[in-house]
Amino acid sequence: MSALPSFITYTGDSIPRPLTRRRHFVLREPTPEIESGTFIPKIISKPLNPGFGFKFAIFAGIHGDEEAGTLAAFDLIRWASEQPVELHDYELHIYPVCNPTGRRSRTRHSGSGIDLNRQFWNESDEPEVQYLEGELRREKYDGIISLHSDEESDGVYGFVGGSFLSEHLLKPALRAASKILPRNDSQVIDGFLADHGIIREGYLGMLTAPPGQGFNALEIVFETPSLAPMSLQVSATVVAVKTILARYRQLQS
Repeated sequence: MSALPSFITYTGDSIPRPLTRRRHFVLREPTPEIESGTFIPKIISKPLNPGFGFKFAIFAGIHGDEEAGTLAAFDLIRWASEQPVELHDYELHIYPVCNPTGRRSRTRHSGSGIDLNRQFWNESDEPEVQYLEGELRREKYDGIISLHSDEESDGVYGFVGGSFLSEHLLKPALRAASKILPRNDSQVIDGFLADHGIIREGYLGMLTAPPGQGFNALEIVFETPSLAPMSLQVSATVVAVKTILARYRQLQS
């Protein structure tokens, strides 16, 4: 298991527990149990004014061998715990390890041999997917950011969906991240047509907002090239997420 922020610890293979509590930083202990002693952790950073804030979720590690997103999520948890002014009006729900069995075995698929990111909203029997679908239905996020890495890409890129704002936010995020890693400017990426690193389609069964939610949530999938140095992947991901959050606030003001 990779090192965690100083205020988080693991008890065996169970969920992390905070060593200290900050006024707007809490940890939820989700159920159900996926496998004996294995859970999907959920860490919440509250806005300074309770009941007010843009509600965003960050999902990482849904493919167990994509460590960059998980490490970036933990960096974002550390950042949130410091109560930065940039998050005073955000409620962030961070899921750093969405596929704990896959991460433990360092495989893309879960312990049952399933690609979890092709199972959403298709009456899946996979407990990880059922749990995350329940979270998405209940929380009704304004924005959903998924963190991934791609061994066939030579640069950063992303998928957009949901709200029309998604593309307007991914553009500056890719521009910021490209100062750390190059942007993938291929016309076809991962089998999809792409425009300067932006893909407007997606795979059936990807993690998205619930069908029929009633409003279009922001949906962005940010991808790093997995063959790049891990530290650069993590830095590019963190910069991209921070850029998305900052630009979203600007567009809402």
